[in-house]
Amino acid sequence: MPGQPLFLKIDCLRLPVPDLDAALEFYRDRLGHALVWRSRTAAGLRLPDSNSELVLQTERPEAETDLMVESVDVGIERFIATGGRLLHGPFDIPIGRCAVVADPFRNVLVMLDLSNGRLRTNSDGVVIGNEPPP
Repeated sequence: MPGQPLFLKIDCLRLPVPDLDAALEFYRDRLGHALVWRSRTAAGLRLPDSNSELVLQTERPEAETDLMVESVDVGIERFIATGGRLLHGPFDIPIGRCAVVADPFRNVLVMLDLSNGRLRTNSDGVVIGNEPPP
């Protein structure tokens, strides 16, 4: 019996960019995606009709899709028990916990939770802390 689904939603699609300002000019200014938050190395843009984000980042060279779970630690246990593998983590991130896993078909997945709460920003979208966790 499989129980409840492990993955709650797509949290974000992370895209690597060499220049954050140039990427914001393209995705925000030309394509019309509103800025949700910004840090020194990344920016989250709103995807309409969803609370998922398009995240532009300069830290890693590969694209990734981040999947939300209730708890990364519990999610890892369940994922491994059903035949998946832990590749990296768990580790802390600004909004909570994160882990990189692989399914039996070699698909690499990133799971994360909101145990620290969503990012809080000022009126310019600059990250200034976290909201209380859900």
